[in-house]
Amino acid sequence: MFEVSVEAGFAAAHQLRNYRGKCENLHGHNYKVQVTVEGEDLNSIGLLADFTELKGALREITEFLDHKFLNEIEPFTEINPSAENVAKYIADRLQAQLDSGTSEVPVFIAAVKVWETDTSTATYRPKR
Repeated sequence: MFEVSVEAGFAAAHQLRNYRGKCENLHGHNYKVQVTVEGEDLNSIGLLADFTELKGALREITEFLDHKFLNEIEPFTEINPSAENVAKYIADRLQAQLDSGTSEVPVFIAAVKVWETDTSTATYRPKR
């Protein structure tokens, strides 16, 4: 099994619904995101995934979230924009891009890690 990871960041605000504590108030974070993809095989030039293409796909998603109030973006109008749910959102969107891409070999999301602060992270690992 091969793995490749890239990182990106974005700044956004959110507030957690039905939460008892400071995080129920509107506040923001400088999020950091690390995406790890995996696959069994390498393409004809020895790559699982091109770093540049993977970074570009992740950047497209994080730029959409950048400087937004996450509670106003689907699906966060219904579900809490927790770090866990943000990680799943990014994983789902990125896997859809990978599935519709032109990769010679199957590439799957292994994990998406989201930092809300330097010391607090949440990780989502999709089931296959």
